[in-house]
Amino acid sequence: MVNGLTHYLKEAWKNRDRESVQTRLIEWRASEAVQVVDKPLRLDRARALGYKAKKGIVVVRVRVKRGGRQRSRHKHGRKSRKQHVRKVLKMSYQWVAEVRAQNHHKNMEVLNSYNIGKDGKYYFFEVILVDPSKPEIKSDKELGWICEESNRNRAIRGLTSVAKKSRGLTSKSHSLKVRPSLRAWDRKGK
Repeated sequence: MVNGLTHYLKEAWKNRDRESVQTRLIEWRASEAVQVVDKPLRLDRARALGYKAKKGIVVVRVRVKRGGRQRSRHKHGRKSRKQHVRKVLKMSYQWVAEVRAQNHHKNMEVLNSYNIGKDGKYYFFEVILVDPSKPEIKSDKELGWICEESNRNRAIRGLTSVAKKSRGLTSKSHSLKVRPSLRAWDRKGK
């Protein structure tokens, strides 16, 4: 059986050499936090998530700092219950990257995103952005749905696939999730 191009691209991504990865990460650390790139690094993954090489579609590399989920502890007197340093962020790092890309490019919508690397300090993601005002996107059969008004600010509203996963809406047990939950309805009657 003969494999296609995407199979070999996937295998090449799995077996990349360490020196090229290190030099790439050094360049990414020196660049801006939200950087437009010419073409996706992982073409197989981008195509699987809806990327097409056409007008109105842009790929952005986003750098997100790792950690950052703890506040610095204050140095003066406070109530003991106010002295916690944990800041619980209920968003995955990838969802944070999508929101930052959305805020940086306000006229575009987030289609999807994927992981491209990490080091000791940062996570790096590529986010696929679509311009819904372009006629090429409006006439596209597969991407035309993103031009509707109900799909504005998808990343901020938690409607991308990563955001839904972070909200707990994609697992099989939650596929038919009712909002609010049935237990909440029971509590209202009491």
